[in-house]
Amino acid sequence: FALANGVMGSWLGLLVLFGFTWSLWVHMLGGLRHLIWDTGRGFGPERQSLARMTLIGSVSITILLWALALLLRS
Repeated sequence: FALANGVMGSWLGLLVLFGFTWSLWVHMLGGLRHLIWDTGRGFGPERQSLARMTLIGSVSITILLWALALLLRS
């Protein structure tokens, strides 16, 4: 346990966990985008804005989540 805690607590481990968190959010928001597509909407010019919102939203949520976690950790 001490070894895993040391690795995940290092800067490299935190970077990997940050990337993992971002990948979960981008996957979830991409799923919501596909849910919108399943209704027959979002295939026009708004297709590009949905893709941008997925990326911007995933980065924003990840940063907010990590800021909150680091704030509560201290």
